[in-house]
This record gives sequence, C-alpha cells and structure tokens, in this order.
Amino acid sequence: MNDTSSAPAPPTQDETTMALLAHVLQIFTWWIGPLVIYLVRRESKFVSFHALQALFWQITMVVVGAIGMGFWIFLIFAMVISHAGKAAPNHGPPPVFFLVFPLFWLGFLVFWVANIVIGVVFGIKAGRGEWASYPLLGRWARRVVGV
Repeated sequence: MNDTSSAPAPPTQDETTMALLAHVLQIFTWWIGPLVIYLVRRESKFVSFHALQALFWQITMVVVGAIGMGFWIFLIFAMVISHAGKAAPNHGPPPVFFLVFPLFWLGFLVFWVANIVIGVVFGIKAGRGEWASYPLLGRWARRVVGV
C-alpha cells in the first residue's frame, strides 16, 4: 500500500538510511531499535513515519504474543485442574494438548517469519525513499507524524 500522492519533499540519503535501519533493526531488537531511531530522529517526518510503523508493528506483536501466552497458560491450568481428581496416575496428557501445542508453535513461527519479511521488504522500500505504509498501522503512523 504505497501512497506517494501526499508525500512531502524527497528524503535525504541520511533519512533513507535511518528509516531502513528502523525496519531492519526491528528483526533483531524488536521494539527497542525503532523506538531509539524514532526518539533520535523525530524531527524528520520520513524517519519518524517509518520508525513509528516498525514500532507499532512490534507493539502489535507483543500484544498478540501476550494474549496467546495467556491463553496457553489458561489452557495448561485448565488441563491440570480437569485431571486433578482422577485416579489414573499413568494417564498422559489429554489428546487436545497434542493438537493445540503445534498450533501455538505454528502461530509463533508465522509471526517470526512475518516479522522478518516485513522488516526486509519495508526496509528496502524505505531505503529507496518510498513512503510505503504497513496495512492499517501505516495510517496510524501517518496521523501521529502529521503526513
């Protein structure tokens, strides 16, 4: 989703490098890299826009991860409590555990791969000087930056 019709003046080489770093650093530093770049280069709308998008993406990943982890912990406690009064000591984990556990790991893997792909793709676009927007999160970043 590229919107270049309302883009201000073209960014400088330094701005494109910092914007590229905001996207690529999120792969390795999660939310810390984009936050530092946003705080250091807040005066540049281009850098702020790209750093905020990466920061919003990382916040979204933390929230979704926390909800998933909370659900996982709830599921484990629910299984322990449901089997607490049963007299079968050699009774293994319930079959649903073997269905849900791989789904959680698959979800984790999807987010991990998506994080890498988004960081690389939007890093390349930022390095080219494009005002490329993440779906949904790009609009929020545009509003905050005022572009």
